[in-house]
Amino acid sequence: MTTPPCSLPSQAVWQPSIHGLSQITSSLYISSGVAANDKLMLSSNHITTVINVSVEVVNTFFEDIQYVQVPVVDAPNSRLYDFFDPIADHIHSVEMKQGRTLLHCAAGVSRSAALCLAYLMKYHSMSLLDAHTWTKSCRPIIRPNNGFWEQLIHYEFKLFSKNTVHMIDSPMGVIPDIYEKDIPFMMTV
Repeated sequence: MTTPPCSLPSQAVWQPSIHGLSQITSSLYISSGVAANDKLMLSSNHITTVINVSVEVVNTFFEDIQYVQVPVVDAPNSRLYDFFDPIADHIHSVEMKQGRTLLHCAAGVSRSAALCLAYLMKYHSMSLLDAHTWTKSCRPIIRPNNGFWEQLIHYEFKLFSKNTVHMIDSPMGVIPDIYEKDIPFMMTV
């Protein structure tokens, strides 16, 4: 695995934040829509940009915070791919100005996680597999939908001319191979 993009604060190592903000790099966080509207949480983490990757969550606009809307529903046929480069570039530009970005969707599980993986691939030269492993260690609940996985696999190939994650047939349908070990648990649910 490549070197992690940053070291996390000590609290995140022993207690990843699921209901609050999950720190992914020194300048990038993921959260749910509820956490993204918590003024104290935003200010205490010095968030300067909020990227809302949803159509259903309405942001409360706070002073001195830039807001970006990515109007995508969490459905396998949604075109999130079109936002991979512009949002990764935006996160990077905020970081270059010493700012901090919060990516959120409704739950901080699928859409925001997919855009985070795209950013890590593009600006931290991480493979899709490494980006997922790292992000999941920071926010254990991430699980992009299968359509987003297919788009991320395509994006990884565009960036690196190879793939580290593949879609496979399973009793649950087509899934990313990184979930293959979870099939017995998914079958019992």
